[in-house]
Amino acid sequence: MRLKKNKDIERIRNNPKNVRFEVLDKVLKKVGFKLRKPKSGSSHYTYKKGYSILTVPKHNPVVECYVKKALEFIEKEAKSE
Repeated sequence: MRLKKNKDIERIRNNPKNVRFEVLDKVLKKVGFKLRKPKSGSSHYTYKKGYSILTVPKHNPVVECYVKKALEFIEKEAKSE
């Protein structure tokens, strides 16, 4: 996948402090991560692709450290393809 063409990824890179959960969810699914929804009352969503696992709590906006970790995973996956 070409990362430079994706406007959502560019917006996330430019402003990682103000990212809505829905936008991050859409981007992660677009690059191939599978979503595992939380069970019984948890707010932590788990994304998995191969051996890469990323857990993100559903808050708006998403905390910056989770956004940066997601960007690292996305960039790592792009380089491996």
